[in-house]
This record gives sequence, C-alpha cells and structure tokens, in this order.
Amino acid sequence: MPFQKAAEMLDDFMGIRVSRIVSQRYAEEAGAAYEQMQNEEAERLEKEAPRAKPCADKIQISADGAMVPLLHGVWAEVKTLVIGEVQPEVEEQGEQVVHTRNLSYFSRKTTAQEFQRLALVEMHRRGVENAKEVAAIMDGADWEQGFSDYHCPRAVRILDFAHAAEHVNNIGESLLGEHTPESQAWLKERLHRLKHEGPEKLLGEFQGLQRQYPQAQAISGNLAYLEKRKDQIQYPQFQAHGWPIGSGIVESGNKLVVEARLKGSGMHWAEYHVNPMLALRNIICSDRWKEEWPKIEARLRQQARQRRSQLHQSRIAVPPPSIPEGRVPNLDVALISYISTQIEQKDCPPKLKKNPWRNFKCGKALYQRPVSPKI
Repeated sequence: MPFQKAAEMLDDFMGIRVSRIVSQRYAEEAGAAYEQMQNEEAERLEKEAPRAKPCADKIQISADGAMVPLLHGVWAEVKTLVIGEVQPEVEEQGEQVVHTRNLSYFSRKTTAQEFQRLALVEMHRRGVENAKEVAAIMDGADWEQGFSDYHCPRAVRILDFAHAAEHVNNIGESLLGEHTPESQAWLKERLHRLKHEGPEKLLGEFQGLQRQYPQAQAISGNLAYLEKRKDQIQYPQFQAHGWPIGSGIVESGNKLVVEARLKGSGMHWAEYHVNPMLALRNIICSDRWKEEWPKIEARLRQQARQRRSQLHQSRIAVPPPSIPEGRVPNLDVALISYISTQIEQKDCPPKLKKNPWRNFKCGKALYQRPVSPKI
C-alpha cells in the first residue's frame, strides 16, 4: 500500500504516529538491506555451490516481465520468477484441471543476464535442482528460454497456451477480419484442435494457407513462430503427463507483486528505489515475512553500529605532528599552529544557533553571550 496509507493504518491500529516520509525512508532502508543480503547470497552460492534442500517431485517455474513507471516519464521492465509445486489433477466442472500451489516470487529490475544470476537465490532456496521433474512454462521470449537453459536445461519446455492462441488468432483475423463472428468461431475450433489433438494437423493447415496467400505477412510470420516452437506446443502430451499448459501464475504474479505496489495511480519511482521495494514485495507475497524480517532487522542494526563507529572515529582528535629530529630546541611551525588553534577553539564561545525565541524578551537572557567582568 502507499506510504501515506501505511502511516495512517499504523496510527489507527497501533496508535503509533509516523509521517509518510519516515515510513518511506524505513521501508526503503529495509528493502535495500534485504536486496544487499540476497546479492551477497547469490555470490556465495556461485562460489561454494552448496547442496540444495529436498524439493517436491513436480515443480513449475515461470518468468515474465512487467513495465513500471519511473521518474520523468520513463518506463522500465521488471522481471519476475515464480516457483510453485504442481498438484495432482482434479476434476472441476467436468474437466481435469491442474493447480500449482506454494508459490514464491523473485523480482528485479535488471538485465536478463543479471536476473538469471540473482534468481539463483530463490531457485536454490526452493531446491529446484532436486525436483524429479521441472516444467518451464513461459511465453516464448528469448531471455526466458535463456533463463531455463541457465537454471534447469532438463526442464520440459511449454509455451504458454494463451500466448500460442494469440498467434493462431493473428492468422485467423488476417483472413476473416478482426473481432468478427467468423474469426471468433474459426479461432475457437482451431484452439480446441491444438489443445486436444496437437499441432501437426494445424500447422499443416497453416502451411496450406501460406502457399495460398504468399504475400500475407501475418500468416508467414505467425506460422514461423509456431513451427520454431513445435516441441513446446505438444499440449495433449503435456496434459497427459499432468502438467499445466498456462503461465497464469506469473501473469498474476506481475499484478500481485509488481503492479499492485509500483504501478498505482500517479506513482513514479526513482530507479534506485525499485529493487528495494520489489525485495520487500517478494517476501510479503511469498508469505515469508516472519521468516525474513529478523534477518533484515539484524542487518539494519549492524549497519547502524558501523555508522556509529565511523562517526566516532571521525571525531577522534588528530594527534599533534611529531617534531623532526634535530629541531627540538625550536618549536616546529606546524606544532605552533596546532597549539594556537586548540587555544582559540577553547577560548571562543560556542556559535549560537539561530532561534526564533531570541526575538522574545523572555528568551533573550538565555542566548546572551557571557560578558567578562571588567578588572
């Protein structure tokens, strides 16, 4: 929720009054601390490669991007990874349905290469490498396929069914018009065949359309996309093996984790505040706040101690310069300057702060400089 709303709720329910600025500063400091902890953990995992904990038998991973508004009208992509445990099939309204539970999230605004490296923290925490079977259900973007290659090359690759349907729909609308009853009926029949019969016959039909309309870029372009991912649209096989065929968990994750907090009305973020907020959103939406907050608190206390130590070191008086050998009878110029400076600082009264109470009679006496008695 917005910082102002959070401050108001804290006052209403706990009787603790803080300003919006204070709540924002504390949240950003906590998020930055947790982001730093995860970055350090990613480096440790890369160096030590420890064994992961046991995991569920069937795991689904899905990744996608969502745009968030930054300052000065700039938009940036936030990448999100969702990991979940695939449950056995259940019958709902006469159909077999597969659900994915125990979801956890990892989000960052960074490059694709850096994201796949940093996401090692969540992949290791969930023990994905120990799962018997893993399905990578993505929407077909190149960086998402690279993510799967990096983390689990043995995973079953599944193209999100809704994304495949978009390309089938593009072919139909190029022939029958956009949003016409004919194109909708055509699409419904083809998607049913794709879902229950597989892509072979459907791709053969599209190849015939390409030969019939060789100048139609919509047909040739979308056909090439589907042919390139033929192994990823074998939906009857995937369903028979108990896999979901949609990446809805990451689509909803974009809305729940990213857009619900960073894409509100009138919101524009400084770039360096995005990842700290995402780090906090990840643990909140993954139901891990009680587990992770003590670690964040310990890191914040450690940082506070370091700041106090640095401040204390900066206030230690500088020792007087040593007198070079051979110049003992005569005081060194630097030493004389040092001594005179110390004397002046002790003799001079402290600098008075500007205070509105000095304008009142009752306050003048408190702020008058001490007058030395005349001798």
